[in-house]
Amino acid sequence: MREENSIEARPELPRDRIRRRSRYAAVFAILTAAFCIIVVWNVNTGNVQISVGQILKILFGGAEEGVESNIIWKIRLPRIFMAAILGGALSLSGFLLQTFFGNPIAGPFVLGISSGAKMVVALTMIYFLKISSSVSSYALIFAAFIGSLISIGFILLVSKRIKHMATLLVAGIMIGYICSAVTDFIVTFAEDSDIVNLHGWSLGSFSGMSWSNVSVSVMIVGITLFLTILMSKPIGAYQLGEAYAQSMGVNIKRFRIALILLSSILSACVTAFAGPISFVGIAVPFLIKRSLNTARPLVVIPATFLGGAVFCMVCDLIARMAFAPMELNISTVTSIFGAPIVIFMMLRQKGGR
Repeated sequence: MREENSIEARPELPRDRIRRRSRYAAVFAILTAAFCIIVVWNVNTGNVQISVGQILKILFGGAEEGVESNIIWKIRLPRIFMAAILGGALSLSGFLLQTFFGNPIAGPFVLGISSGAKMVVALTMIYFLKISSSVSSYALIFAAFIGSLISIGFILLVSKRIKHMATLLVAGIMIGYICSAVTDFIVTFAEDSDIVNLHGWSLGSFSGMSWSNVSVSVMIVGITLFLTILMSKPIGAYQLGEAYAQSMGVNIKRFRIALILLSSILSACVTAFAGPISFVGIAVPFLIKRSLNTARPLVVIPATFLGGAVFCMVCDLIARMAFAPMELNISTVTSIFGAPIVIFMMLRQKGGR
């Protein structure tokens, strides 16, 4: 990553600049087209068949209230938008963690951050559902945020003693296993009618989303995305090394805290609503940087968010329809597509390419 930016820091010819910008435009055009296509495909696909003409009437107000209208507006559209928003958030969280640790293998799932968030959210759900019939979205997001910070705190403590990144990643995986074991223990002894969906949530799913979920996630993820874009310049400087970033006036301590907080908020929002989702935070940033042939934050950040949205919408469609009417967990599908990419990345790093 830092090597890519150091290469780009050299003066470039006008022809190279035009070629680079054309590549950026092509990648964004492909991502935008893929986003539009998969939205239409998701709306038009489900256990209940609805014709394209009927869907257009429902979307543009030409159809009366009915079963089809409720399916589109109350089930499919909220789920599609949440898959897009949370997929983008998870990918961006992975990008920030990779910047923080200086390693493309770092991600919320691999480092155990998602598992920590899942553990605290499960505890919160059990506590609140014993005293009331529901849990607010903000309470779940706050609980997931605390869980994320707990996991990151352990990782940072370990990082002071372990300097080798591979060993640090193994430590993160072990933290994730511990948190997952605690969560499974909680779920096992919490089987009652009030938390019947807890087990499904703990495995990851975009089902059951509502417009209130969409509004909360849009606000939180939107603000975090905006703040991340504002940090593009210090992120670019930090990618070239801490010494260079300091020479450019970046307060390294505050900058690293900001990266951790922003990444934790994004992964917390995803975990609170959809549960833990694997490998998206590693695979998507890698694919985007390879496609753009750059690690420049101002370009990579929006592309990573859009790429994560497309990736998760595609995986959610497969999860819904591969064995319909039975639905797969979203992490099952993201693992099938994401894990081979991570293996390729590790082999590529091992080969020094």
